[in-house]
Amino acid sequence: MKFNEFKYERPNFETTKAEIDKLLNDLSNSKTKEEFINIFEEINVIRGHINTMATLCSVRNSINTSDEFYDAENNYWDEISPMYSEINSNLYKIIINTPLKEELKDVIPETFFKLAECAIKSFDAKIIPLLQEENKLISKQAKLYSSAKIPFDGEIYNLSSIGVKTTDNDRDTRERATLAKMAWFEEHETEIDDIFDQMVKIRTKMANELGYSSYTELGYLRMNRLDYDASMVENYRKQVLQYIVPESMKLFDDQRIRMGLDKLSYFDLNNEFISGNPKPKGTKDELVMAANKMYHEMSKETGEFFDVMIEQDLFDLESKPNKQGGGYCTDLTEFKVPFIFSNFNGTSGDVDVLTHEAGHAFQSYLAMKTITIPECTFPTMESAEIDSMSMEFFAHPWMELFFKEDTQKYLYTHVVDAIKFVPYGVLVDHFQHEIYANPECSVEERKAIWRKLEKEYLPHKDYTGCDILEKGCWWYQQGHIFQSPFYYIDYTLAQICALQFWKRMEEKDPNAWSDYVKICKIGGTKPFLGIVEAAGLKSPFADGTVEPVIKFAAEYIKKIDVSKY
Repeated sequence: MKFNEFKYERPNFETTKAEIDKLLNDLSNSKTKEEFINIFEEINVIRGHINTMATLCSVRNSINTSDEFYDAENNYWDEISPMYSEINSNLYKIIINTPLKEELKDVIPETFFKLAECAIKSFDAKIIPLLQEENKLISKQAKLYSSAKIPFDGEIYNLSSIGVKTTDNDRDTRERATLAKMAWFEEHETEIDDIFDQMVKIRTKMANELGYSSYTELGYLRMNRLDYDASMVENYRKQVLQYIVPESMKLFDDQRIRMGLDKLSYFDLNNEFISGNPKPKGTKDELVMAANKMYHEMSKETGEFFDVMIEQDLFDLESKPNKQGGGYCTDLTEFKVPFIFSNFNGTSGDVDVLTHEAGHAFQSYLAMKTITIPECTFPTMESAEIDSMSMEFFAHPWMELFFKEDTQKYLYTHVVDAIKFVPYGVLVDHFQHEIYANPECSVEERKAIWRKLEKEYLPHKDYTGCDILEKGCWWYQQGHIFQSPFYYIDYTLAQICALQFWKRMEEKDPNAWSDYVKICKIGGTKPFLGIVEAAGLKSPFADGTVEPVIKFAAEYIKKIDVSKY
């Protein structure tokens, strides 16, 4: 069955609630482990159906935000999903408090109990109206961004498709394209500020209602930080400042020299070579076929996985009008398949989607075969990003299928970008810590906080000629800040882990791939640090982890001759 044949049907909340409430009553009165597990599995089937319908609606709405039916359904889910959260909370309370809890740990992963505790601590029925308002604001921001129409050189672009022009080989073109893009943000500056201001205040109110002094505490619970805390993140940020920021500054200076410039301007930063960035060679369909060949050669498991993706048409890859920006992978529990959403725009990012998002999809595909508890199929986000980012590196030997004569250029850029990205990712996280620690600061003060931190983590940034960026509005472009607070440090932690996998691959470690497949199958049955250990990797939080992996990457880069580009 293909994706467009998957049937969407809105579940009747009252009927579903009555059915689950009866099962919850039976669950709480269970006398044996076997009886408890049987009822729990029945509940999970129903929850899986609910999750699938909500996800199917969300995906189809993101593909076309102007579709009236799915727009209305998305509004419905904005209202109703917090009420389903209450049902889940009731389930968690029963499982946490059952006298059978110790016996259940033989069959229910320990992470489920930790996730249940996080959910209980982060939810109460009294915050349902606030959750509904938060959902509406997230949808409002997504719809605003997907409606963008940016005129440039006689054509109309959206926020995704303009990307190819902002990295054009012609310097004048990319400057004008970047200014055109930022003009859209400037035009909507007041509206964007207002949306985010409301988000911050609503999230802070939620936290206060639940007894927390700031949203940061609640945000960590909602992100399911199971085995690390804000103090560990703060120590990690110090390592990034000490070891990665100086290395990234060297790379930016190398880039400046290679581009033949006196200084790198804000519109030059995404262009590594005077001859232009590496671009994939082929149409969307040709790139998918190249990925198909790659995954069949990579391993039996990846070949089987990608056959399913193609046969069931589990992609929506091309940028188009009224399509939500960005990219993601999600899973459709009831159909036991993942789905990949993206916005191809002719840049190397198109290939990164076929490796990064496919890494998420591969993990989901493997885990859904054996794990039936919804909370444990997909790992917590920092662990999930190990799966995706590591796949980008495991794909290196096949990059010639995508880039032909530009393969070495791509490999150089990919490793360089991995190093350069970490300070930016840490900046996004640090910014959010500052914002939620000071929820009453003005919109202008928020922008000043961003610019101050930007100068600390990204001191190379020169915004001369673009006032909106100079005053601290770059973060408007980072959807996670609006939609998933505190979800960004995850990418940087995973990047350090992925670089370790890559180092092992480069050093011909025979266990690198099998360890990767192992953690994909583990899914969410272990917390982040447990997954890192199972993968044979070192914790990014531990002193002495960051420096050697960055040094290895720096030495690798020096060996690639890019002088001809």
